[in-house]
Amino acid sequence: MRRLLLFLLLLVALPAVNVVSGETRPKAAHDPVVTLLHSELDRAMTALSKSDPAPYFLSYSVSDKAQTVMMASGGAMLTSVSGRRRMLDVSIRVGSAALDNTHDENRASGLSSGTLPLADDADAIRRTLWLTTDAEYKKAAQAYLKAKTQTAVRAKAEDDSPDFSVQKPSAHADAPLAPQKTDLKAQEAKLRAVSAEFLKHRDVYTAAAILLTQESTRYFVSSEGSELVTRQRLYRVMLLAETRADDGMELMSVETFQSSSLDKLPTEAQLIASAQKLVGDLRQLRTATVAEPYDGPALLSGRAAAVFFHEVLGHRLEGQRQRGEEEGQTFTKKIGKPVLPDFMDVVDDPLTAQLGGMELSGSYQFDEEGVPAHRVELIQKGILENFLMSRMPVKNFAESNGHGRGEEGRMPAGRQGNLIVTSANKVPDADLRARLIEEAKKQDRPYGLYFEDIQGGFTLTTRSLPQSFQVLPVKVWRVYTDGRPDELVRGIDIVGTPLTSLTRIVVTGTQQSVFNGVCGAESGQVPVSAVSPAILMSSLEVQKRAKSKERPPILPPPGFADEKTPKTGGGGQ
Repeated sequence: MRRLLLFLLLLVALPAVNVVSGETRPKAAHDPVVTLLHSELDRAMTALSKSDPAPYFLSYSVSDKAQTVMMASGGAMLTSVSGRRRMLDVSIRVGSAALDNTHDENRASGLSSGTLPLADDADAIRRTLWLTTDAEYKKAAQAYLKAKTQTAVRAKAEDDSPDFSVQKPSAHADAPLAPQKTDLKAQEAKLRAVSAEFLKHRDVYTAAAILLTQESTRYFVSSEGSELVTRQRLYRVMLLAETRADDGMELMSVETFQSSSLDKLPTEAQLIASAQKLVGDLRQLRTATVAEPYDGPALLSGRAAAVFFHEVLGHRLEGQRQRGEEEGQTFTKKIGKPVLPDFMDVVDDPLTAQLGGMELSGSYQFDEEGVPAHRVELIQKGILENFLMSRMPVKNFAESNGHGRGEEGRMPAGRQGNLIVTSANKVPDADLRARLIEEAKKQDRPYGLYFEDIQGGFTLTTRSLPQSFQVLPVKVWRVYTDGRPDELVRGIDIVGTPLTSLTRIVVTGTQQSVFNGVCGAESGQVPVSAVSPAILMSSLEVQKRAKSKERPPILPPPGFADEKTPKTGGGGQ
């Protein structure tokens, strides 16, 4: 159950100019919180301008979230809690945009956080703003002195770009969200019914049905004149089930659904059908052949390919990875050069809210630094054109393109939103299996691998470690060239290095698939989406997955007389 609780915690964790006297500030909203933020920001900038070093930038960001988390297992509720919190982030930069307190390893000094009162109590809010601002200024001032000293004694950096980009102020205010009442008792009953489905199956050891509801409002004001109020509503259902094979390998199957409207989530009957599919997948995997290391032709479904591109390509196109002595800078010198086959394009477009009727998790209007989101053409006809930029400039990329993202309490960084891959060299998806067999025969291989589903992955981008990635498949099939039926296998992970792997794409399918998830990196966890057609690769490397030596449970589960014969009425098929 520790793994289930980890998922629950992840769900809960789940959006150089001084102010000129008399400047006309764009007004985005008439809101008491915004008024208080502006009042204290102006007071702080006026007072701190007399300090040495003086701040040249100050921003306040408030995240006001109301959440409900429900979790059922075995037909009973494990938790059902609702709450609300207001988190404050104060960002101060001292020095100048060319060199400030966030330089190099001092980047975390640009942010301090606190908890704001839930009520619009002017005195209480102002006091929290005052104390947090004071703490942040002291931290920033000390870090700036350290950064100046380090710059003076160290060798000149290869990329001597400024530490902060100048951006135009933004003004925007979403209308208040229409009331949408959630019948908590009805949702609990639904989760209990769905989680009870797993009790019918002896080889499902732990399972849960989870519902997260979240209504959030984000306020952002800055000394540059930005004023934003954005609102969002999210509903997410997650089904989890896990088992253990006789050889000790832990096996998990997960399905998630999300929407901005409660009535667009699956019905109870549809969720029960999804639970039954998870059970069927686990049952197949328990008895599947353990695969061996392999390097040969492979076919990735659209969903699997989406995760592949997110991990292998997307992270290496994030702006801050092109700067700093600790970064591997895989693609820093690749601008204007091919990094994918010439029939492939890649964009990141947070402004696309849905695709094919499916809502995209990585959609947003403004990033955490107050910059409007932009559609970024990253790769065109295989040629690298751009990076995902926050307000940290890198050589030849001086401005943000609205991808400065992060969770509360973390400094924003260039991150993916909706990574969308398209192809001009495609065949009907129904023909891809035959193309896989053809490629395997060409290489004199007895089979190729088909990756039907992938649960996630991770990648390494720092130069102190190998520039490699690891993607974690759930369902993998051997597709034989001699006409034998496809064989399900388990126990392997996709591994490799990006510069080699990305050039081995031969052809793609026509149907785009969506993977919605939560991505964790240095700026915390942010919602993301990746979209891709299925891809056929001439070669892909896999390695054996680590596994436990622990045996499956010795006793049969309650309700089953023995390992083979279920108790009457207990299901078990």
